[in-house]
Amino acid sequence: MSSNSNLDPYERLANEIILQAVKDYRDANKKLKKGRRNKDAEITKSECLNFFRSRWFSTLTDIDPEFLITKLDEEDDSHDS
Repeated sequence: MSSNSNLDPYERLANEIILQAVKDYRDANKKLKKGRRNKDAEITKSECLNFFRSRWFSTLTDIDPEFLITKLDEEDDSHDS
């Protein structure tokens, strides 16, 4: 069993919502790095950024949204090297 199973069901749901947004953000960044204009990826990235900076995100977690965004962007940059 994972340590996640010890969490309250609402905490698990909150974590899954955040993890999905992180996956969506990473996927959008990957598509945008290919060089071609991708309107869907631009929209997804914008929606993720709005979510990360939202009151809802702050309700779900204590993670600093700007820290998370910075780390995700650094992770993306490190894959370009």
